[in-house]
Amino acid sequence: MELPSYRLQLPDWVGACIQEPDKIFHTVEERMELAITLAVNNINNNGGPFGAAIFEQHSGRLVAPGVNLVLQSNCSVVHAEIVAIMLAQQKVANFDLGAEGLPGYELVTTTEPCAMCLGAIPWSGINSLVCGARDEDARSIGFDEGDKPENWTHKLQSRSISVTRDILRDKAKGVLQQYIDAGGIIYNGRVQITK
Repeated sequence: MELPSYRLQLPDWVGACIQEPDKIFHTVEERMELAITLAVNNINNNGGPFGAAIFEQHSGRLVAPGVNLVLQSNCSVVHAEIVAIMLAQQKVANFDLGAEGLPGYELVTTTEPCAMCLGAIPWSGINSLVCGARDEDARSIGFDEGDKPENWTHKLQSRSISVTRDILRDKAKGVLQQYIDAGGIIYNGRVQITK
């Protein structure tokens, strides 16, 4: 029996979104703009409406982009945040992005994390989370974000992970609407809903 395997690879078009690989993203707004650009391009390439990226928090250097690969890969766990985390950990050759000697890392995501991604954040080692659209924005178009504690931001902050919300929220929320307007599939476990 041949054992199954899985290979994670970003679509080729992602490279075109990162026109200046050495660019420094000084502000959280600039970082969110990149995540939004990734999400919009993912929609345009038959993917889900979510983008993320991990940056060195203080320098603003991009470490790893991420896009939602659920539809392209038929794998429910490859959300944009998970993809960015996995690629960043591979790039720095450490499963702990908070390890001694590494700079602090920031995860920027177009929508607040679902329950799965929320669970992965503390284990990733990042020390900052920046979100665009809110959980309720994703739920309002039909996505199942899972069961999250009401005070999830405080739970992360108690683990020394800062949380910044609503960065370019209207623009990030607009990406979700663009996905629906384009006839995007709402892919939830056991149920697929189209609007």
